[in-house]
Amino acid sequence: MKRKRVVVLGATGSIGESALKVARDIPERMEIVGLAANSNVKKLATGANKFRPESVCLVDETKIDILRKALEYEPRIFAGEEGLCEIACLTNADMVLVAIVGTGGLRPALAAIEAGKDLAVASKEILVMAGEIVMRKARENAVHVLPVDSEHNAIFQCLDGRSSDVRRIILTASGGPFRKTLAKEFVDLRPEQALKHPTWDMGPKITIDSATLFNKGLEMIEARWLFGVEMKRVEVVIHPQSIVHSMVEFADGSTLAQLSYSDMCFPIQYAVTWPDRVPNTLPPLDFSKLSKLEFFTPRYDDFPALNLARRAGETGGTLPGVMNAANEVAVAAFLDRRVSFPSIWQIVEEVMNRHMSVVHPALDAILQADQWARAEAQACVKSLHR
Repeated sequence: MKRKRVVVLGATGSIGESALKVARDIPERMEIVGLAANSNVKKLATGANKFRPESVCLVDETKIDILRKALEYEPRIFAGEEGLCEIACLTNADMVLVAIVGTGGLRPALAAIEAGKDLAVASKEILVMAGEIVMRKARENAVHVLPVDSEHNAIFQCLDGRSSDVRRIILTASGGPFRKTLAKEFVDLRPEQALKHPTWDMGPKITIDSATLFNKGLEMIEARWLFGVEMKRVEVVIHPQSIVHSMVEFADGSTLAQLSYSDMCFPIQYAVTWPDRVPNTLPPLDFSKLSKLEFFTPRYDDFPALNLARRAGETGGTLPGVMNAANEVAVAAFLDRRVSFPSIWQIVEEVMNRHMSVVHPALDAILQADQWARAEAQACVKSLHR
């Protein structure tokens, strides 16, 4: 069985850390050949010294000398945004795992595809912004785009190559920390409350997205591209226990679900070892200890993110990227205590309403729309923060 040689972009974040755990757990199937991080020199150097990849990349070029001193060996060092694209194209790599938060993973992801590397995608923004381009390029270069998000990885496992007879893709959502909070209380919610996710330990941006349900909205659009289904066939159900990671309903009315404990090592390992399943040290489910599995309809009126995402996904073009960019700005403003929790939805909707979507956009048009949306969202934040 072949060992997969993997480059990890975003090696110091929570997904990157889980990827390194998987590499430690199944060394006979996964070898780290490249590690890239934005600015966290200490963590990057620790990971590099442990796994000894032949190449490392630090986007923050001002810290390259600090990185050199912290390394106990002499790998090839890449720097800056260009460095990310270069390390994504390493000749001896089989797969590039993109775990960069935000839009920074888009160019290196496309570079990896052009270089013939399989892509393991943990960054939703790549497919939300440029799903049409990414999937087309993957087909042209005969490479696989494998989902690492627990929900999409679950769907990928349930489908097992059968996408033609799908009736519904059902994404599960924990509901976040405010699943039972009354809408009238939203205006008083503080960042520290929103950052207490009930089941997953994630970075601040994705944790706030889970609280607003924008995370699930982005996943709806991602599923549309990954699995080639129309938005109307992608649905969301609230499942507080986060044991069922997603489900697929087929044309005959049968539903398949994928279940495991909430640990990102499960989907990362499957993306790396697919189509094989490999033993590991992760805990299997103990059904005698699972007291109940609950499912609820989302509160669409109280959490507008899902309807905004459906609209963006159905409209297509540059609108999903605009929604994503406006949300990033709004979340940052909420974390800085400059806007209220409900303002996140208001800002995103306002920016979407102002946008004239470009159909079948080229990459430049997508990036221009992204910049435009950020500027518009900043203006909304200013007007709210007077």
